[in-house]
Formats: sequence, C-alpha cells, structure tokens
Amino acid sequence: MLEDLKARNPHIAIYPVSDARFSKYGKVLDGFDFNQCLDIMQTRPIPEEGNCYVASDAELMGTDVAGELSRRFYAGMPVQIGYCNGNSSKLNALEYHKGSEVDVAVTDLVLLLSDIRNISHNELSSESVEAFFLPANTACELYATTLHFAPCKTSSDGYKSIIVLPAGTNAGLDSIPAPKCEEDYLLWMQNKWLIAHAESIPASKGAFVGITGDNIEINY
Repeated sequence: MLEDLKARNPHIAIYPVSDARFSKYGKVLDGFDFNQCLDIMQTRPIPEEGNCYVASDAELMGTDVAGELSRRFYAGMPVQIGYCNGNSSKLNALEYHKGSEVDVAVTDLVLLLSDIRNISHNELSSESVEAFFLPANTACELYATTLHFAPCKTSSDGYKSIIVLPAGTNAGLDSIPAPKCEEDYLLWMQNKWLIAHAESIPASKGAFVGITGDNIEINY
C-alpha cells in the first residue's frame, strides 16, 4: 500500500510512522490493547460524503482500554474515546490541543502533520507539512506540539480512526473570548486551536485563515 501511495503522490514524500522523521511528531504505541475498540468500530459506518467526528462514544468508553488510558497514558486524567470516519483527502486545516492525542487506525490512512513552532504570526506554509502512513490496527501518540487534522483516505472506501483525547476536547464553546494575543485568534473549540487553508470548510465557517501554499491532496 505505501509504495503504491508513493507512486501516486510524487508531489509529497510519504513516510511510514516507523521512520525517524515521525519522532518529532509522536510515537507508535505498543502498550495498549485496542482490540475491543477495533471490533466496535466495525459497526461505525463511513459517511457517504464528508467526515463524521464523535468525540466520545459510549461503547468505546466502556472498553477495558479506556480505563487503562486514563490511568497510565494520561496519569489519572479523565479521557474521551471517540472516532473520526470519513472521506478526506486534503489538508484543509491544522489543529492542536494542549495535551497529546492518541490515534488508532482502523483502516489504512495518511496523517498530514506539521509542528506548532512552524507557525509565525498565525501563518504557516503548507510546505512545512509532512505525510505519514499509519497502517490499519496501529496506534500512535501525537504530541501536543503536533499540528494535525482529519486523516486522509487511502482508498475510495474512505477511512476509519479512533481518537483519544483529554475529556472535553473539541466540545463547543459558549463564546470565544476577545483575543488578547496572536494565539487567541486560533481558538476554535474547547482545547482546540485551529489554523485553516482558504479553500477549506472551516475557513468558510469563520476559522482563522493562516495556511499558505497548496492545499495538499493525497491521491489514492
């Protein structure tokens, strides 16, 4: 699959998450058993169009690994386990949270990543974005400094992914405070700061437009 993706995407290098380049963005997680979650995800459909994000899924939260992640990975903090299924193939935007995110690939997928330190005065060039192949049944941690967004599909069937975050992340805000610094302009949801490309749906909904360059697309 990876070699085929590379051949179809000469415009961007695609690396496996096992590559040393991934180490500045996160790491592969081997110490947690997501099999119950993977079984549940077989019943969670991929929408015909667009993406579907569920921040917290009751069945996923009822698995053994949910408590294990809270106790061990987040050192006792409450967590949420949900999913993002969909049809994305473009960069569109980048977000970050103040706390690591765990992504589990239910299907093969591609992550488009950059580093928060590449943002300067709320602008970031898409040339700083790197692509990583996350094979099905693989879990990885994305550090708080890693810019990311919805995964990209590797086939016309779409993608499925499990998303673990500190509880409350991505919930709506009653109101967005008046900005007092540059970062405040990127505040979008609870524990979510977002920078959008002009061509994206988030931009059309009022997200701060700061990604310059091409809206990278992964061909499949």
